[in-house]
Amino acid sequence: MRIVGFVPDLMDRSRLGGAVEVVTEPASLVGVSADLVVVDLGRDGVLEVVGRIDVPTIGFCAHVDDELMSAATAAGCDEVLPRSRFFRRIAQLVADDR
Repeated sequence: MRIVGFVPDLMDRSRLGGAVEVVTEPASLVGVSADLVVVDLGRDGVLEVVGRIDVPTIGFCAHVDDELMSAATAAGCDEVLPRSRFFRRIAQLVADDR
């Protein structure tokens, strides 16, 4: 499974364990060839492009940011998760792929 993501935070990247190919700009995700895209919803530019990504997309943000979660869903993000649930889910996806 090829997973591509926009995850600028170095601590978050380290939690991904190299399972995600990271891009440096959210616009790079539009037209990307991948099985799954993951995005940090709290970063500038993400909501503007999430609806134009042609592959399943999982976004994450702080669990208390209900407004951002709703905005991401409205923008076209396929699955929106609180940060803690996202990291459990991505670990499961990677493990299932091995």
